[in-house]
Amino acid sequence: MPIPKLIIIGGFLGAGKTTLMAQARKTLERENLRVGLITNDQAPGLVDTALLGGGEAVEELTGSCFCCDFGGFGEALAKLAGRGAEVILAEPVGSCVDLSATVVQPLKDLAKGKYLLAPFSVVLDPARAREALGTRESLLHKDALYILRKQLSEADRIVLNKVDLLGEGEARDLSGKLAEAYPQAKVSRLSAKDGTGVGEWLGEALKSPDVPGGHLIEVDYDQYANGEAVLGWLNLAAETDFGRRGGRDALSGFLDGLQKALRAKKMTVGHVKVWWPCPEGSFVGNLIDDGGQAAIAKIDGKATPGPILVNVRAEGEPGDLEKLVRETLSGVAAANNLEFTVKEAYCLKPGRPNPTHRYSKVV
Repeated sequence: MPIPKLIIIGGFLGAGKTTLMAQARKTLERENLRVGLITNDQAPGLVDTALLGGGEAVEELTGSCFCCDFGGFGEALAKLAGRGAEVILAEPVGSCVDLSATVVQPLKDLAKGKYLLAPFSVVLDPARAREALGTRESLLHKDALYILRKQLSEADRIVLNKVDLLGEGEARDLSGKLAEAYPQAKVSRLSAKDGTGVGEWLGEALKSPDVPGGHLIEVDYDQYANGEAVLGWLNLAAETDFGRRGGRDALSGFLDGLQKALRAKKMTVGHVKVWWPCPEGSFVGNLIDDGGQAAIAKIDGKATPGPILVNVRAEGEPGDLEKLVRETLSGVAAANNLEFTVKEAYCLKPGRPNPTHRYSKVV
């Protein structure tokens, strides 16, 4: 059995990591390669897992990031490899940093010969790119912004995503500034949404002779911990009769209503992601910046009954987030003659990062 190739795809909340994984899987499967995917979050009920289709090709690791549950990450890798995955794509929690020292180096040492690691890629949204560079004012807490910048500092590859939203000159200028600010990383440009540049990035990731995790960084774990702790996390699952869920319009009303509620409470959005299966089809909704518009996409294939999933990461108390989401769902239900029953709700603030391993030298 061939040794699986492993691509770890980091990046801040809302960068488009899951969309990139989905697009990369399509690209690889067109080459008749078997692909495995690993999603990761602080709590169950991930929109990412539903978006990627679940099943034996997807492993979900919840409760902590890869770095703090290295054993669990290893088990997920082994399961996918045992099912014949030739390429594995793994997406850590969006607020995680120091992955080169805590995940990549331990893999190269403790799992030597089991996986062929690609250079470590960090995906970046254009708006966050400008915030990291200091050319756009950020509403993020300074310690959350610290995490974003540190993620870029340890990347082997910086992947500027969503270039479909930029002009060619703007994309070239922004990627040039990133290359200048973070000279240790090679910068790629792509659109995970429409697939532009994904094949080129994949080819480079899978064939590059560069040392994966070639850069270790100094991290202030007190500032890192606070950067995560300022974010409230909510994963909520709501049930209703599948035939009476509304469709794109109901999802749009929910996202618009939640955005207004978060803005009124001055809760800066890290990422809001919603999975909304209904008779019209399965939709995924995203809200990234509290000043921007929500994005809604219909997913290929027939929708199957399952819960509506809401994942919210925003600055504020988790209990307040849950209250706002429940109130917004109730408002959408009343406006559309629908009924929702919340079945599960996990609300939390991430605990202090406590990596299983942390290497001080590149392996």
